[in-house]
Order: sequence, then C-alpha cells, then structure tokens
Amino acid sequence: ELLDGGSLYWVIKGELLCRQSLRAIETFVDGEGIGRCRLVLEPRLVRVAARPSRPFQGWRYLKGTEAPADLQDGAAPGLPEALQRELRQLGLL
Repeated sequence: ELLDGGSLYWVIKGELLCRQSLRAIETFVDGEGIGRCRLVLEPRLVRVAARPSRPFQGWRYLKGTEAPADLQDGAAPGLPEALQRELRQLGLL
C-alpha cells in the first residue's frame, strides 16, 4: 500500500516543501538482533505547493486529498525561496 504511490514529505523551516517517492521497504535484523525496516527513497526531490506544518517526529499519513500538489519544474516564480516564504507567511502567496 505504501509503495503504490506513497511518498515521504519533508517539513523544512515549518513548511511542507518537497517529497520523495518510496521505492522499497526492506526488513533486516540489526547487530543486536532487533528487527528493523529501511525506507528506500527515490533520490529525486519533488517540490510541492508549500503549506505550513508544525515540526513532528514519526509518521503522519496524508490522504490523497490532503497531500500538497506537486509543482511543475519552473512553475515557481523566479523569487528567492526566503522571499517566497515571507510572502506566504503574510498570506500574499
């Protein structure tokens, strides 16, 4: 289920800004005999429509309707990211 279109979204400076698609989930046993899993991510980061998000640790599941839309390459205005962030905080973007 997670591998069928699942992504890990990154919160950076209080905003959801990008995602990486899940490529695989590998199970393994560490040196202490504890079962663990490794998330294998696509190396490419996909920019998404920024939205505020509180920092968190652990999993948060987003329904398809809750996930921010991907930005097309070059679709973001040619403004520096810091300026875009300030404008979003002011509600102007």
